Amino acid sequence: HSVGVIDETSFAKKGKKTACVQKQYCGSLGKLENCVVTVHLGYAAEDFHTLLDGDPFLPEETWSEDRVRCRLAGIPDDVVYRPKWQIALEQLRRALANGVRFSWLTFDEYYGGTPEFLRELETLGQNFVAEIPKSFYGWTQPPEILHRRHPRDGKSSPGRPRKPKLKVKNAKVGQVCNVLKHSPMLRKVPWEKFRVKEMTQGPLVVEAKRMPFWIKDAAGLPSHAYQLIIVRPVLHPDKVKFFLSNAPQSVPLEVLLLVAYSRWRIERIFEDTKGELGMDHFEVRKYLSIRRHLILTCVSHLFLAEFRLKHGGKKSRPHRLPVAQRHPHARASVAPRRPVFAPAG
Repeated sequence: HSVGVIDETSFAKKGKKTACVQKQYCGSLGKLENCVVTVHLGYAAEDFHTLLDGDPFLPEETWSEDRVRCRLAGIPDDVVYRPKWQIALEQLRRALANGVRFSWLTFDEYYGGTPEFLRELETLGQNFVAEIPKSFYGWTQPPEILHRRHPRDGKSSPGRPRKPKLKVKNAKVGQVCNVLKHSPMLRKVPWEKFRVKEMTQGPLVVEAKRMPFWIKDAAGLPSHAYQLIIVRPVLHPDKVKFFLSNAPQSVPLEVLLLVAYSRWRIERIFEDTKGELGMDHFEVRKYLSIRRHLILTCVSHLFLAEFRLKHGGKKSRPHRLPVAQRHPHARASVAPRRPVFAPAG
């Protein structure tokens, strides 16, 4: 149950000369502010977690299109604007090329709401549990595909293959928020209660249900069946979250919730690296210097995480797997942890 976590963080900066800085949403301050945003890939397995990679996000209009400003900040000419999901995808490919493997990948609704990113993960054969926005579109039943043209569409050119398309009488794609309100199929699925994690004010208990869900592929046709997972806290049933997974239907719902609620791990990593390792205390302005600082922080955190795992001893604590009332072995070990990297001299 190794989980890769994709997320971003920000660093408030004054002035206009620091590479990639601009006025944008600063998560650390919770408002629009002058800051640098970086995209990261984390690794978590049982009690171990660390950062694997980090890259600054280069804004398009204020930086990528102004190559003079980029050169003054030390940004190479081959570094251009890329959406954050493309940066995350490059980091994932870099990790896979270096021998790191993830049983699962999870990320927030910005990445989950980007179909191109999900399709690329499918190409890599990567299992994921993605949070998706309430406006995410799809079908609760697979629509029928028409493989031949209607006579009134005109004669097709000889030798040219006919492209499949959706039948006109198919049900239209719907938003997942409307699926929860109006789907008779989902209404028949009972809610299941789970205790997903311990919090300072007590355990977080949620209700969850799932159903098959089809989304559009690159050609606008239905893909294979995904799993749509709806989760709501028992004490706050109006705060509903939606998740999408490409895992087989045989995977227990407990496991999918374990992955979906693993994002807190990278938030804890950001807290530790900023508070203890000075990730947000860099006083450099050049692009390469910022990248070096991010990578050195990743290496430092990895060293300390491995050291703590080896010398910290074992602590008795409940297992993180979400507990269902019907689960017979809720506190049993999920899987032994494997080392992230092979031993090196």
